[in-house]
Amino acid sequence: MTIAIDELAEAEFDPEAPRATAVVAPSAGARDERERRRVRQATLEERFNVIGALVAAIAIATLLFGWLTPLTGEIGWVIIAFLAFIGVYVFLVALRSDWQEVKDRIVTVLLVSAGAVLFGALVFVVIYTVVRGAEALPFLNFFTQTMELAGPLDPLSMGGILHAIVGTLIQIGIALAITIPLGVTTAVFLNEVGGRFARFVRTISDAMTALPSIVAGLFVYAAIIQLITHQRSGFAAAMAITVMMLPIVIRASDVVLRLVPGNLREASYALGTTRWRTVWHVVLPTARSGLVTAIILGTARGIGETSPVLLTSGITAVMNVNPFAGPMISLPLQVFDFVRSPEPNMIARGFGTAAVLLVLVLVLFIIARVIGGRGPGQLSARQQRSVQAQSRRDLYRFSARPVAPARPAAPVEESPS
Repeated sequence: MTIAIDELAEAEFDPEAPRATAVVAPSAGARDERERRRVRQATLEERFNVIGALVAAIAIATLLFGWLTPLTGEIGWVIIAFLAFIGVYVFLVALRSDWQEVKDRIVTVLLVSAGAVLFGALVFVVIYTVVRGAEALPFLNFFTQTMELAGPLDPLSMGGILHAIVGTLIQIGIALAITIPLGVTTAVFLNEVGGRFARFVRTISDAMTALPSIVAGLFVYAAIIQLITHQRSGFAAAMAITVMMLPIVIRASDVVLRLVPGNLREASYALGTTRWRTVWHVVLPTARSGLVTAIILGTARGIGETSPVLLTSGITAVMNVNPFAGPMISLPLQVFDFVRSPEPNMIARGFGTAAVLLVLVLVLFIIARVIGGRGPGQLSARQQRSVQAQSRRDLYRFSARPVAPARPAAPVEESPS
């Protein structure tokens, strides 16, 4: 039992004061027996509403398709079942809830359904690609040989896509080497410098995000191939990919840098540092995870481009590791070249190449998350060991420093009374 001490003291010294009210706290046993509801855990009633609405929706759609109406088709059945599920679920929730909670449940169902549809579409694309390319993926030569000596009628045990894998890595590497410093620097300029020119640059970068890929390919074809190199090459393809990646990286990095709290910059300025040291040591490390995400978005946009690469790199069946001379094919362009053939083996090679492209994007995504997945201030194991070693060196250096002798106190002169 707990009593309000202040009120009890006032009641003892003031006769006219009201009596203190004793507040009885629940005992430990009662607190342990009390059931606490977890926010992220659905209650029994919520589960009943979802399961009941789902069963009712399946029953209604089944009765309408083939029993009560002449409706047919799998897609129509799914649409009718979904609409029936929403209607029944809203009715069940409205039996014991107010209108505000009903609206909340409707929005929750729509959002969860949208996420499920998106995830299902992604899983369908991956599974369909892997299944169609399963005939070519088991062969080792598919990853270690080129198509130099293989033709459309040759079996899958001959030929491979090694030249396309190498070409993709070279082209995306050149594009990233140009896009990352230029895109991040531009985003820093837009946020840390600003001004009229910054507004103009932001408008241009926003407009370039909607630039058709074929236009980027035509621009590079006219500006580099026609005027400078006079031949298709991997470098020209990398420039076309850079044009497609750069606005994505700038826009995403700009949004991320805006989310860095302003008090971090103010604290850095208060310590007497300059603007660029603040950007390098405070702003960029804080936004590291978001910047890595921006680079991933740009890489995903550039690594899957086909039309600008078709105009700038050319199609070849041999290995070419020199991006400045001769045509250099990439994985998306190799997929396009394979699937347009009427031969089943070539189509299987095309789907196998698409599956390799998906795996390559997944590997790049994992590497990027390992590099920049830690939040601000989170150190790796190696960085933690380095900080601890530096602390031990500082402690040894401070302990070895000689202690200066204390100065004798100055005599205090007594003033005459």
